[in-house]
Amino acid sequence: MAIKKILYLAAAILLSLPVVSCRSTSCNTHTYRPYHERRNRGGAPNDDISSTTDSHTPVPGGYGLVDEKWAALDVKLGRHDNKKLYKELKSWLGTPYAHAGQDKGTGTDCSGMVMMVYQEVYGIKLNRNSAKMLEQNCRVIDLDDLKEGDLVFFCTSSDGRVSHVGIYLKENKFVHASSSRGVIVDDLRQNYYATHFHSAGRVTTRK
Repeated sequence: MAIKKILYLAAAILLSLPVVSCRSTSCNTHTYRPYHERRNRGGAPNDDISSTTDSHTPVPGGYGLVDEKWAALDVKLGRHDNKKLYKELKSWLGTPYAHAGQDKGTGTDCSGMVMMVYQEVYGIKLNRNSAKMLEQNCRVIDLDDLKEGDLVFFCTSSDGRVSHVGIYLKENKFVHASSSRGVIVDDLRQNYYATHFHSAGRVTTRK
């Protein structure tokens, strides 16, 4: 009988304890969600790529909290970052794709957006073609040497020619004009972009 009383007492104590869940703690107070959870994963990322990106999922990791002001760019800015560059790129986000276009808010292709951003932020006139940007306006750099404002180039055909360009931000993020999604932020670590990556370039053209 004594054992039964002890068991009943223990059960009563356990039932009286409050249920604690992670939902009620600070571990879920941040509203920020990593880009790979928020992005529209359908459609082609650039001019020459068919709609096969659904099978190429981003590689998680390295995502930090984002300053609310710059949340659309999915990066956290420091005091030494080029705010003019980030502000200009943010103003292009959502611009629809338009072949041979270069108009913010109206329509642009990848090289058109890059050319206009460089002209506005740095006062530098780049070639209108992504392959020529690499050949004539840039020097090739290592991935480990990428800094904000550098260009990232991609190819989609077996001949290895450059067919797409974007502007690197930081934390593996870059901005580019997708033929299906318009101007958007993506991550170089995504399997798709890692597979089709051609090279990185630092602009050497001056005014």
